[in-house]
Amino acid sequence: MNAKTRTVVAACGLAAAVLVAGCRQDMQDQPRFKPYAKSDFYADQRSARPLVDGTIPRGHLNQDTMLVTGKVDGAPAAVFPFEITKAVMDRGHQRYDIFCAPCHSRTGLGDGMIVRRGYRKPPTFHQDRLRQAAPGYLFDVITRGFGAMPDYAAQIPVKDRWAIVAYLRALQRSQQAKVSEIPAAERARLDAPDKQ
Repeated sequence: MNAKTRTVVAACGLAAAVLVAGCRQDMQDQPRFKPYAKSDFYADQRSARPLVDGTIPRGHLNQDTMLVTGKVDGAPAAVFPFEITKAVMDRGHQRYDIFCAPCHSRTGLGDGMIVRRGYRKPPTFHQDRLRQAAPGYLFDVITRGFGAMPDYAAQIPVKDRWAIVAYLRALQRSQQAKVSEIPAAERARLDAPDKQ
């Protein structure tokens, strides 16, 4: 190949490279709709398209209605949707201290730090109405909020909300237990003088 042919081939290659680079379309340059903008393309003139009927977003298949809503046939569930273990109680205690104690206090009396700073005082968990409330009711209040209490559905996952309810039940029980209900070995420990 002579020098003239090489120059022509190189020039053609350079021109092709420039043309191919000009045809490139990056993601930021692609045709798109701005959210909620009017669109003449669709008959309803909405750029945001509705969900296709019957579809469920990944990770949102909620087959266990009681677990997710705290209700059975529209009424608050009277039982927990899973077994309450020490691990569940420990998790509930940890989550309660993070999300609930600032208002409700660690004892559940409703005199947490936020309340001491001027926020409206929530009811004590140790009143008869809340001690007798179904676990599903307490779960629903955590999920959807009630009165001045905001909802915590976005901040606390479903199983953690149930763990908080389980811990709440233990907290309520701790304030209402009779000495006669304490096992004998533990009762002896209570009666022994401190060795400090």
